Amino acid sequence: MTGAAQTAALAPVRAHLLRRARAEADRIIEEARSTAAAILGQARSAADEAVALGSAQGRADATRAAAAEQAQGREQARSIVLGAQREAYEELCARVLAAVGGMRDEPGYRRLLSGLVTMATRAAGPDAATAVQPEGGVVARSGSVVVDCTLPRLASVAVDELGDQVRELWTP
Repeated sequence: MTGAAQTAALAPVRAHLLRRARAEADRIIEEARSTAAAILGQARSAADEAVALGSAQGRADATRAAAAEQAQGREQARSIVLGAQREAYEELCARVLAAVGGMRDEPGYRRLLSGLVTMATRAAGPDAATAVQPEGGVVARSGSVVVDCTLPRLASVAVDELGDQVRELWTP
């Protein structure tokens, strides 16, 4: 089975998980926005202080030294902002994984698992062997073909599918 056929076979699962992940992500985004705003506020204050310190020291030393200090301050500021963004993204991923992990206890999980088994088996081929995974979901194997329909993998794909929407976490 080709990659395109596998992708097409898994499209309904991906769409279902993406809808669930988006709904959960919307809720998480609202929570994360306020956390990210606070983190970014602190990061910007620290960045402003770093830039101001670099500017003051540079003027006292010389024009060339000032340019070097300002560049260092901008790098520090950028590093602080990127660190805050990474922290917000990692928190989103952790919360989505935790929420997906809780799906195993949901009443509809057995139906979802049955659908995942069917889809993974179709995608892997008629001789596929499937194994239900302890983290939720299933893996199907047939020869060199491995179809990973575990809940963490599908959640990761769903978060990746959010693309630029994730930037809303740190955009005021």
